[in-house]
Amino acid sequence: MIHRRGNPNWGRPGGTIPVIVTEFEKQVQRLGLTRETCAGSRELRHWCERNKNHCYIPEWLLKKWDIVVDPYVNPAA
Repeated sequence: MIHRRGNPNWGRPGGTIPVIVTEFEKQVQRLGLTRETCAGSRELRHWCERNKNHCYIPEWLLKKWDIVVDPYVNPAA
């Protein structure tokens, strides 16, 4: 039996990439917000302040609200 080396799928198109919804996006959907209305939401801002070190929050929104993320916090903890 001959053992072939290398990746047998080389050059073939890859599979589809699964879409993953972030916790931030779930909050935006739950509150019925759009990108344009996110910055005006008090409830979303409070959620972002509580979860800034543990969940993804778009950088443009962090800058708009002057929220500083601590880069040394372990998000898994």
